[in-house]
Amino acid sequence: MPANGRIIVIGSVNGDRVPFPGGSAYAMTKSALLGMVRGLARDFGSRGITVNLVQPGPTNTDMNPADGPMSGLMHGVMAIGRHATADEVAGLVSYLASPDAAIVTGAVHTIDGGFAA
Repeated sequence: MPANGRIIVIGSVNGDRVPFPGGSAYAMTKSALLGMVRGLARDFGSRGITVNLVQPGPTNTDMNPADGPMSGLMHGVMAIGRHATADEVAGLVSYLASPDAAIVTGAVHTIDGGFAA
């Protein structure tokens, strides 16, 4: 059956880990997205609707610049020691929205340069 729709939820790599003190409430809300995504994947799969979770790690934004005060600490624990770009995250989202991903559902897609590795 061809897919009839896509739901792509943007979470955070911090749904899987809490690398800094004071992040428990944030991590709790992000980790709850996984249960929602997996439940919705089951609910909507018969209609050809896929549901996936994208979990970006450090990404160069105004709120989290690649040269910001925490970047050295973050890059030091990453396999690929740099922030992602918005275009890199968008590329993953674009794939999940494409016909090539018609069978991909209920999955977590972490894009974090090895931050959670």
